[in-house]
Amino acid sequence: MSDLDIRIVTIEPIRVASVWGFGPSPEEIAWQKLQAWAGSKGLLDRPEKHRIFGFNNPNPSAGSPNYGYELWIEVDSETGPDADVRIEGFQGGAYAVSRCEVPEGDYSIIHRAWKQLAIWRESSRFKGASHQWLEEFIPVELPGIELVLDLHIPIAE
Repeated sequence: MSDLDIRIVTIEPIRVASVWGFGPSPEEIAWQKLQAWAGSKGLLDRPEKHRIFGFNNPNPSAGSPNYGYELWIEVDSETGPDADVRIEGFQGGAYAVSRCEVPEGDYSIIHRAWKQLAIWRESSRFKGASHQWLEEFIPVELPGIELVLDLHIPIAE
């Protein structure tokens, strides 16, 4: 990811279902909740209509192995909340986006990619913005790649 390929995009306001995990591996906890809930509703069958985003909530803190991870899946106005699932509105915003392909088991690349994207923003014509940083899960299968994310860093003119 030394040569960043950056796209500037705007996410329009969307309605999302939210699940959350907390612990030393909160992504796994949140994924299990999302798969159980969204899978039973058929939402995972149409990734072009039900985009999935994630982010740390709360961020890791020094001295603790625990942190939180929240996942959102885009839903329509007829989808309601459930025991572990909240429905929220996201106002959207402008983003600089860079793709991150995660090799099997090498999750440290995600942190390095975020760092490079933040450095890019610092030297760009864009300012930071206050809307949510997002990792969008891209449903593609590539040999040797475990996960593909589009990293969305908030920007303002």
